[in-house]
Amino acid sequence: MKRLRRNPDESDPETNPDPDGEGSFSKDQHERKCGLSSMKMMGFFVVALMVVSVVFSVSIVLQDPPSDGVLESGKNVRFLDVMESSKEEQVLEVQPQKVVGPVDDDAPSVEVRKDKLLGGLLAAGFDETSCVSRYQSVLYRKESQHKPSPYLISRLRSYEALHKRCGPYTESYNKTLEKLKTRHHLESTDCNYLVWISFSGLGNRILTLASAFLYALLTNRVLLVDPGTDMVDHFCEPFPEVSWFLPLDFPLKNQFGSFDQKSPHCYGRMLKNSSFANSSKSILAPFVYLHLVHDYDDQDKLFFCDEDQTSLREVPWLIMKTDNYFVPSLFLIPTFEQELSNLFPRKEAVFHLLGRYIFHPTNPVWGLITRYYQAYLAKADERIGIQIRVFDTGTGPFQHVLDQIIACTLKENLLPDISMEKPIINQSQKSKAVLVTSLSGGYFERLRDMYWEHPTVTGEVIGFYQPSHEEYQQTEKQFHNRKAWAEMYLLSLTDVLITSSWSTFGYVAQSLGGLKPWILYKPENQTAPDPPCGRVMSMEPCFHAPPFYDCKAKRGIDTGAVVPHVRHCEDMSWGLKLVDNGSELKA
Repeated sequence: MKRLRRNPDESDPETNPDPDGEGSFSKDQHERKCGLSSMKMMGFFVVALMVVSVVFSVSIVLQDPPSDGVLESGKNVRFLDVMESSKEEQVLEVQPQKVVGPVDDDAPSVEVRKDKLLGGLLAAGFDETSCVSRYQSVLYRKESQHKPSPYLISRLRSYEALHKRCGPYTESYNKTLEKLKTRHHLESTDCNYLVWISFSGLGNRILTLASAFLYALLTNRVLLVDPGTDMVDHFCEPFPEVSWFLPLDFPLKNQFGSFDQKSPHCYGRMLKNSSFANSSKSILAPFVYLHLVHDYDDQDKLFFCDEDQTSLREVPWLIMKTDNYFVPSLFLIPTFEQELSNLFPRKEAVFHLLGRYIFHPTNPVWGLITRYYQAYLAKADERIGIQIRVFDTGTGPFQHVLDQIIACTLKENLLPDISMEKPIINQSQKSKAVLVTSLSGGYFERLRDMYWEHPTVTGEVIGFYQPSHEEYQQTEKQFHNRKAWAEMYLLSLTDVLITSSWSTFGYVAQSLGGLKPWILYKPENQTAPDPPCGRVMSMEPCFHAPPFYDCKAKRGIDTGAVVPHVRHCEDMSWGLKLVDNGSELKA
């Protein structure tokens, strides 16, 4: 075949450097070809990268949404490495965004890593839509400085297994229930129970239920909760798979309202009337009623003695009625001393940790909380809570109470003073949202008007908000208690908190929030005290009616001076509360 000439003079070495045809192309042609090949290869490489990038992006978009219900809302959600304290725990870094859930479509902006299981305190695996607050509440709180001990986490998982094995309608439950129906002591069973009777106001119920759970944990009992009129409405189930609510067909349920110190099975009365009053032998009875209400007598208070705990150990059913946070006295029982030390290296975090483990608002209550937070509190630079409880009779607001609140906030630099003389040019862009909770609306109105009518000397913008003012306490009204629970929770989400003396409402808020509030001292003779308030030693609630008895010496004693971590309360001189001492107290 005749070869075609590629240039005018194929034999000219200047125009054809390969006259013999050993190379198929000239050098220039070769270089051009190599260049084209390199460009083609580069093009193929770029295209391949683009394809891989598209495939990867599609795979990310189409993958399952994160298990804690955090969805993208106009801004990016960037997944970080998974930090596992359990197999299903997820840790996310979320850029400012909205959190979507079945109850509310808004959640606060967060820019930090959030651990939805609270360091292992909560168990994974719940149906998240049935109780949105369980895993979503972490998005509304600052990270707690009080971490659960590994031992507490282990004991909680063990308790959950016990509750699953022994809870309502299980084989063990049905077997132990026969002891109540036959009304005599049968052979020992695998499961013993503590039944908590729903009693008193909502704040008291929350504190006493936490106390009862800790006692159940210490004595290896299964806690069953009397639903009362509204407990199911307010609180999610805290334990996996098996309910903590006492079945409606429980044989003694109809007697709960009549149980008191005169009841035949009341522990104090049994001690007075029986031969085992000073014996360490077990009580051979199918159930014992524990009367730990504020009016309990010296025999009832022997519940807090080691010897009596030994007597109660084998009783299959303990029925408890109380309106006291009795945890501090559990720390004075030698049998429980080491176990409590292992569970709670930081003593002031007992209710903080147990409360966050047990008390999760139901979806209707969570809706009240999140809607209010988003509407009034979320955008403020600082959130301040003021919880006002007045024990004076008569119609408020009372001027001495208002004077005390203002004096406290100004003295402690919690709120700026106002200028009465001339307008202040706004020099600060900082805003503070003040959440006021009170049965009366008068205090909120006076404070709001004060900061509306006059500028602050700092130029800060102060907004006041009050969710409700029910005028008087309505303990048995469901929606009243629903709003009360929402307001306690909202107070626990603030950065700074002011509470009232003797108020269990304030105790719940401070402990759930991990806050050491300024407490308003109780006024006397309708006069604002001086000083108006003081910072508490710890965030723990106060035990209002503790025993003052030395079980070994069998004589009266100051139980606030026995151990360094149980002291008298700031707001009630005879009450007891847990504190951290020494170097821990300074932390």
